[in-house]
Amino acid sequence: MENLKKSIDQLYTGASKKAAIFRYLLIGFDFSTIVFFIVTVPRDPTPAILAADFVIGALILADFLSRLWIAPDRARMLRQIYTVTDVVVILSLLLAPLVSQSFGFLRVLRTLRLLHSYHVLRDLRRDTPFFRRNEDVIVSSVNLGVFIFFMSTLIFVLRADHNPDIVGYVDALYFTVSALTTTGFGDIVLAGTIGRLLAVVIMVAGVALFLRLAQTVFRPSKLRHKCPECGLNRHETDAVHCKHCGEILKIETGGAS
Repeated sequence: MENLKKSIDQLYTGASKKAAIFRYLLIGFDFSTIVFFIVTVPRDPTPAILAADFVIGALILADFLSRLWIAPDRARMLRQIYTVTDVVVILSLLLAPLVSQSFGFLRVLRTLRLLHSYHVLRDLRRDTPFFRRNEDVIVSSVNLGVFIFFMSTLIFVLRADHNPDIVGYVDALYFTVSALTTTGFGDIVLAGTIGRLLAVVIMVAGVALFLRLAQTVFRPSKLRHKCPECGLNRHETDAVHCKHCGEILKIETGGAS
């Protein structure tokens, strides 16, 4: 068992090419399941969808138990928001035949874990020069996209029966984007107290995420590299010395383009 634990730990945290490929496959699995969840949320559950939910839930459970087994501090891991969302997603998938379809949006909580893995970010920084140069923009874009699709799903599931103008997922997506950008065409309005509160959440949280993305796009380009002397972790792309303490930096580059 100890050898198995070490092997699993190497896959999740190791620096080998095999471990990196495994983690990229996990990201691919995350993307695939997110697309599946978004596509199937507006539909009535069929035996095929329920079977797919169960298989996906079992795979996510295996991933969760593996990460929990090798975690150096299990109590801390269980307190993290991404761990809690994984547990909720697993329960909503494995118990799908027993729970109301109105809880189907819980599956989209899986998006909250996307890219929020230190080891996956480390692999992308190491293997992809484009990601190193544009990490902040990419991560901010993913966060904004996750928020938009999650809120659209939440609106569709919770408000479609109360708002005759929301007849499909695209209508919920359209309202989310128009509210986030404060365009407010007024052709779709969420009725009731819950609807208005959802609109407030979209406008406040969404605008904050949008502004964060705008800041990362328009501010001077920098890359992440921790200075071994003072710890400053953002530097110009061609920096040789740390601008804070003067320490020589050894920033990996892809050479002249």
